[in-house]
Amino acid sequence: MTEHSTKKSPSPVPRILIVDDEEKMRHLLSIMLERKGYAVSQAGDGEEALDILDQQTFDMIISDIKMPRMDGTELLEKIKEMQIAVPLVFITAFATIDSAVDAMRQGAADYITKPFEESRILLTLERTLHLSRVMSENRELRQQLQNAQQQDELIYTSNAMKSLMELAERVAQTDSAVLICGESGTGKELLAKYIHRMSSRRDKRFVPVNCAAISAGLVESELFGHEKGAFTGADRKAEGKFEYASGGSLFLDEIGDLPLEAQAKMLRALQEKRIQRVGGNREIPVDVRFICATNRKLNQRVDTGDFREDLYYRINVFPLQPPPLRERREDILPLCEYFLQRMGASSMKPDESAVRILTKYDWPGNVRELANAVERAVILAGNSRKISGDIFSFLNTGERVSQTPGEFRLPPEGIMLEELEQDLVRQALEMSNDNQSAAAKLLGLTRAKFRVLLKQI
Repeated sequence: MTEHSTKKSPSPVPRILIVDDEEKMRHLLSIMLERKGYAVSQAGDGEEALDILDQQTFDMIISDIKMPRMDGTELLEKIKEMQIAVPLVFITAFATIDSAVDAMRQGAADYITKPFEESRILLTLERTLHLSRVMSENRELRQQLQNAQQQDELIYTSNAMKSLMELAERVAQTDSAVLICGESGTGKELLAKYIHRMSSRRDKRFVPVNCAAISAGLVESELFGHEKGAFTGADRKAEGKFEYASGGSLFLDEIGDLPLEAQAKMLRALQEKRIQRVGGNREIPVDVRFICATNRKLNQRVDTGDFREDLYYRINVFPLQPPPLRERREDILPLCEYFLQRMGASSMKPDESAVRILTKYDWPGNVRELANAVERAVILAGNSRKISGDIFSFLNTGERVSQTPGEFRLPPEGIMLEELEQDLVRQALEMSNDNQSAAAKLLGLTRAKFRVLLKQI
């Protein structure tokens, strides 16, 4: 990183729209504000202001109340109807101050009385522009939240997924424990989030915990919290995930990896809805909805003694099993379109050869593997903006061409020979840093024959 990259870009100049039917008043305010560095536009009444707002954005509006055609209060109503997020400040004479107060009740940010002092206007501007920045930040946060929720979408058209989602919606209306079983990458956490969003706890926290990612010595502290001095390094009291999730949903992913010692405490928390922090004696009530997930066969772990039978039956009240992607192939293309849109590459469409590969591949990594494959394909396609079948050559169980002649096996679905040749030419160029002689040597070709293939790309 160069030192220039650490410099902050200058803040944008605040843009202010002045709306007043008196030209002298508009001119006076414009001079005053432009002298302070603001960018100013003018409108003679509410209708002209709306025309300008249709073309430009502003950080603030200063408007008179009494104007012909459309007055200030009508302008405020229109801005609210059109959902234009900009604060409006009224200028009013003492005789109409009651109108200004009424307007503030309707949503105006402030008002200034005539005759006004420059210091009063500048102070009001500073306060209102701060409000404008807060409104802008709130819009950005709402957009980020919406984007995050969109990334949590479950995309499907298959009957198998429709049946699963109907069951998920039904159990979401209860507080029953849910156990989601299935292969890695099938969307177990997304399903858990969906159950939470559809439940009465939707306004409370959804707290995910990956039981496999916590070291055995810290599991109980992570889940139940600890008191100060409970162990070396516990220099303060800390609440665990149970307390943090109270009122909401606790999602315990990979619960099959939970140590036996923690399983006993987990069972007690489920049964009694109370916990004890590590090193503490006080019982703390918790109100959480339990959603667990595993890619292991828990009944087999029960048989081997690695998972408590009583805990298994406690969490397995309502089992759900997302089908693997190979069992819902009709969802592959809608998922591809969704991932392309999420990456800002919605104009890129897989061609027929790519569709054939995508729909015939078994996807051992399921939806997660598909998402990664689509992202990799977009990168490989580069500026060509074309996703052809040869780009997905990395999905085969081995390399398409072996180093030893005769070891290549034609797959049952067949290949596109021309696309395979083009793919090999590209790979050879990448491996040789665009040295055509070296690339030809990698393919066992003369440089002349290699250049013939290169022209076909």
